[in-house]
Amino acid sequence: MQDSSKEETAVLEAGGLTKTVASPEGPLTILADVSLSVRAGETLAIVGASGAGKSTLLALLAGLDTPSSGRVAIAGTDLGALDEDGRAAVRGRYVGFVFQSFRLIPALTALENVMLPLELAGRSDARAAAAAALESVGLGARLAHYPRQLSGGEQQRVAIARAFVTRPRLLFADEPTGNLDTATGQRIADLLFGLNRDAGSTLILVTHDRELAARCARTVVIDAGRVGS
Repeated sequence: MQDSSKEETAVLEAGGLTKTVASPEGPLTILADVSLSVRAGETLAIVGASGAGKSTLLALLAGLDTPSSGRVAIAGTDLGALDEDGRAAVRGRYVGFVFQSFRLIPALTALENVMLPLELAGRSDARAAAAAALESVGLGARLAHYPRQLSGGEQQRVAIARAFVTRPRLLFADEPTGNLDTATGQRIADLLFGLNRDAGSTLILVTHDRELAARCARTVVIDAGRVGS
């Protein structure tokens, strides 16, 4: 009965994840036999040194990459049983992303960048919902601005609005303050955790910043491709 309850409340399950790539010296193992269960509403930090495999693990958990072996399930759906279109559909339904490099589309305004996932989902209220999301991150006066007209902190706020506008069950954040100065990074972290709490989302945060990681309820350490302690 206990296992069944765990299965019902886990929004993400990963088992035996291994990622091996070819190199001039032969096969190189980036991740080795990583297993992880994340409950709905949990905040989890993945930490480790540069090159430890943190971003590779996030890409596998989000279905942006496929493992050499092992299994990932989001909301009970086994990503390994799907093709790329199927994995993209799962991401569109359940997942939001915030990246270190913002990943805004330069030719689109702030409003249009936030509207994009809603339009892809066929939402008829995309413009109004995107405007409300930008208002919620303090950018109500910047709707018509292009990324090049915004500061780094403002661009990351647009990215956060875009991530939350679909009300995702699962939010992945990869070094979300990595390209920002300390003070701006602190404000962005406050905004990210505040919105995540209000939305009741599950947050999986990849960071090398131990202070940022400490704000999560649980921390997983990746060391040379394996889960450490």
